[in-house]
Amino acid sequence: MLSRSCLGLLNLVSVDDYQALGRVPRVVTTVAGDIPELDINAMENSGSDELVSPMPRERRIVVANQLPIRAFREGKKWRFEWDRDSLVLQLKDGFPSDVEVLYVGSLKAEIEACEQEEVAQLLLERFRCVPTFLPPEVHNKFYHGFCKHYLWPLFHYMLPMSPSQGARFDREQWKAYVLANKIFADKVTEVINPDEDFVWVHDYHLMILPTFLRKRFHRVKLGFFLHNTFPSSEIYRTLPVREDILRAFLNCDLIGFHTFDYARHFLSCCSRMLGLDYESKRGYIGLDYYGRTVTIKILPAGIHMGLLESVLSLPHTATRVKELKKEYEGKVVILGVDDMDLFKGISLKFLALGKLLEADEGLRGRVVLVQILNAARSRGKDIQDVKSESEAIAREINEKYSQPGYKPIVFVNGPISTQEKAAYYSISECCVVNAVRDGMNLVPYEYTVCRQGTVALDKALGVEGEDKKSLQQSVIIVSEFIGCSPSLSGAIRVNPWNIDEVAEAMNSAVTMSEAEKHLRHEKHYKYISSHDVAYWARSFDQDLDRACREHYSKRYWGVGFGLGFRIVALDPTFRKLSVDHIASAYRDTHSRLILLDYDGTMMSPASINKTPSMEVISVLNYLCSDPENMVFIVSGRDKDCLSKWFSPCEKLGLSAEHGYFNRWSMDSPWETCGLTTDFEWKMIVEPVMALYTEATDGSFIEHKESAMVWHHQEADPYFGSCQAKELLDHLESVLANEPVVVIRGQHIVEVKPQGVSKGKVVEDIISTMRSKGKSPDFLLCIGDDRSDEDMFESIARSVSNPALPTISKVFACTVGQKPSMAEYYLDDTSEVINLLEGLACPSAPSSSIITSQEL
Repeated sequence: MLSRSCLGLLNLVSVDDYQALGRVPRVVTTVAGDIPELDINAMENSGSDELVSPMPRERRIVVANQLPIRAFREGKKWRFEWDRDSLVLQLKDGFPSDVEVLYVGSLKAEIEACEQEEVAQLLLERFRCVPTFLPPEVHNKFYHGFCKHYLWPLFHYMLPMSPSQGARFDREQWKAYVLANKIFADKVTEVINPDEDFVWVHDYHLMILPTFLRKRFHRVKLGFFLHNTFPSSEIYRTLPVREDILRAFLNCDLIGFHTFDYARHFLSCCSRMLGLDYESKRGYIGLDYYGRTVTIKILPAGIHMGLLESVLSLPHTATRVKELKKEYEGKVVILGVDDMDLFKGISLKFLALGKLLEADEGLRGRVVLVQILNAARSRGKDIQDVKSESEAIAREINEKYSQPGYKPIVFVNGPISTQEKAAYYSISECCVVNAVRDGMNLVPYEYTVCRQGTVALDKALGVEGEDKKSLQQSVIIVSEFIGCSPSLSGAIRVNPWNIDEVAEAMNSAVTMSEAEKHLRHEKHYKYISSHDVAYWARSFDQDLDRACREHYSKRYWGVGFGLGFRIVALDPTFRKLSVDHIASAYRDTHSRLILLDYDGTMMSPASINKTPSMEVISVLNYLCSDPENMVFIVSGRDKDCLSKWFSPCEKLGLSAEHGYFNRWSMDSPWETCGLTTDFEWKMIVEPVMALYTEATDGSFIEHKESAMVWHHQEADPYFGSCQAKELLDHLESVLANEPVVVIRGQHIVEVKPQGVSKGKVVEDIISTMRSKGKSPDFLLCIGDDRSDEDMFESIARSVSNPALPTISKVFACTVGQKPSMAEYYLDDTSEVINLLEGLACPSAPSSSIITSQEL
């Protein structure tokens, strides 16, 4: 593992120097007497006494709450073996064969502190596993407290309205959750090569781990898959730490969900709580987050076909299948396989069977529900209550409908072996998955594969020809509230809360023709066999690689503190504009053009009073007083507002309504941009906008001389966005033959004449200056929003056009560190004012300028 000294040196290097470092040597620990060939130079330069692997392989680091390892205590020693049923182990089949896989996670067994180092060494050498040993108190609050008793119910739509209805948010448990995630991050840090390795984090136990990793390694290739449900925003927003978790998700490059519903809820939360919008590009959903594109992937997990088929081919399995067939001969077996959990709907399933037997006397003595109960994954009163309720209902139904040699509900208490479970799958004609809420649930997939059988099993059972076809039949009754439901198009979907509907579905399954059962089975088997766990892992791995391809084409800046940390991705040429950098160019030129946006550039967006301060007026006047300067305010505001605000600046040029109205100085008249003055289209636009304003609480219409704008920043974020999209489509339809454009901006929909933009303003001003023999040799343009990007784009075109006179000094600058066509940035409006004051100082006595410090 990387030594602490090596990591300390890495942390002193800026993220932009990582690439120059080349490959960080892959360092692994070895046991005494097992010495590989060494690269002596690499070893000497590593600053560590540990051994260095000379030929690093491509690696994937899989991080999950639990390692895919089973632990057994044998006397005074520990014995470990792979847990073949673990999904995080099975997904390895989806990676290229030459890829090395490391696992980071906890063991299910509690290891004494004195044994932890030895166990860790053993697991790394033999299994390539890195264990995270959580202190017992931390583990209890993290897993049994915050994860299982708070997050799990909340993500399954159960709000703790009272202490008796679930655990409420506990700050101490949250601290334990954060600490546990940090311990996992520390372990990943010990083994990661941040330039080469891909990290795949799994499930809700580790939702803030991405923030810790991204803070340490800005370019880490990081994916996350949520195996749980993701609740609707109405539920999720009750989380006191909701933004911390959302931002942690967004510190990943790729986020995976089982279904579109889960992804849609996540995107809705990002929109409502963080103000982020998403877009779909070539089949991929992407969120733009501070210059990075966070990709959303929707693909349900699959099962390991080979593992199940090998289990089915075992002689013991065939023997057990024969025994169960004999035991349930003449019966129709309906199977349920569930964890003992509040949300699995076990008691609802039993009630439906009771309703079925009550309605149809002919099924009494024939239909048996075998319920396999896996051990509960948590502990507490809620689990005991579920168990007691289920047993009570089952006991009542059995007492009512039992006959000699017949019991309608049979409990099989787990844990049971995979062979035993496969045998039950094989003899069951129907499988019922009745959860009231579940992330995915792979039981129907396993059931389908077992009903398909194998050559070895068929041979052992003496099945062939038509008899084999009769076995390849299956019926699945699945809750519409679980993740696998959308992928099972041949299943009978039910509302688990509707007891009558579930009973009716059971009746349909029991009475269904063999031909229909076979068709449903074939449809499911075709999908499941082609979308197995290897397919799922391979697809995720390929998309993660694609999502990380631009990591080294951008510069990264870390911003924010604690769990609010995120990185800003910028173009490599994007840099901060300083007074020192621009001052010499300003002094050496003699025909200068300065273009300034107002809102968000000269005036803070947070300011309620938008009137320019004396500081702004002062600096503009001194810039305008230099005869070699031409200074323009280019704004979306109307001309009357700008005229009033900047009346003290007689030589200041103004461009209003994005360039429709222009004035070179106070003495000059307002001119239009030369486009049509026919605004009859407003008579079409106004009633349409009024309709959407009436229907959208918080929206309003802004009337300009040349444009009309519909604002929805005060409306519900999701509804306002939907209405804006509808309004955009509506207006484009009714204005198809009018000389206008309909554009959608940040919380607005605007209609304005064609050809009007801030970019056109820049072209016209430069053209006019050139026609007067004052071609600019210095150009400074500062803006902050999307409309200002039109100016930056126009400037870039002018500079790159060889047919036009060269502007020797060009400074296009945006406000804020964000993706932009500009090559420079300033952090905020105060820095803009300071920069302008720095330029004004050479042309005016410093005592005559009002500075921000003096105000």
